[in-house]
Amino acid sequence: MEIKANMAGTVFQILVAVGDEVDKGQTVVVLESMKMEIPIEAENPGKVQEIRVAEGDFVNEGEVLITIS
Repeated sequence: MEIKANMAGTVFQILVAVGDEVDKGQTVVVLESMKMEIPIEAENPGKVQEIRVAEGDFVNEGEVLITIS
């Protein structure tokens, strides 16, 4: 499963690491857009397989941030 950015912005904070277990609704990444912080949540529980972004990266809407299994 992929967790995608719901809007364009800068990756402000990554709150998980590869191998972490996440719960449905858990905030995994915080984006910053127009001086607002936007939490990105896991839609399903799972284990973090890959983090495709780094803090400070600019991402576009729909870009994959994290993959979970």
